[in-house]
Amino acid sequence: MKRLKHAFYARDAATLARALLGQVLVRVLEDGTRLAGRIIETEAYLGVEDKAAHSYGGRHTPRNAAMWGPAGHAYVYFIYGMHYCVNVVAEGPGRPAAVLLRALEPLEGLERMRAHRAGKIPAERLRPADLCSGPAKLAQALAIDRGLDHADLVEGASLFIERGAPVPPAEIISAPRVGVDYAEEWTRKLLRFRSRGG
Repeated sequence: MKRLKHAFYARDAATLARALLGQVLVRVLEDGTRLAGRIIETEAYLGVEDKAAHSYGGRHTPRNAAMWGPAGHAYVYFIYGMHYCVNVVAEGPGRPAAVLLRALEPLEGLERMRAHRAGKIPAERLRPADLCSGPAKLAQALAIDRGLDHADLVEGASLFIERGAPVPPAEIISAPRVGVDYAEEWTRKLLRFRSRGG
């Protein structure tokens, strides 16, 4: 499949969050194994005015530096001292907005995903629907960590996005974001998106 171009990402995060539904996230491991999943849930973070965004108020730190860079790159952060989450940078340099990838429908490399996710639940008991059903699970299943922060999702070899089947607007469900209770009026904004069949 063809990869999405940088121009695809150079738009506001809410628009990009909808457009990413149906596209395919690909992770190529060091041994050449390809892991892939269709994006079925996203969450938009709109930049310096968004009280839930890591860049709110113009915050610019080593942790969130990728948000301030070119569109179409990955922003990977560590949370709660145990989980990684992967975002797609939107807009462009100096406009720190991003889209959190919340869930995938696994397509390729499911056995490796199971091995990465195995722990309290044995690998053989993990159903496909359980592998990437949350941002931390997604990152763990695809072996995504801070080493992939700033990765170019267009030209990169280890992490990129291929063109899938876009989800029609009528099939997209909008809801408030999850886990941002601190964000005052921004808590209620409908910036989480998923495909109706996802």
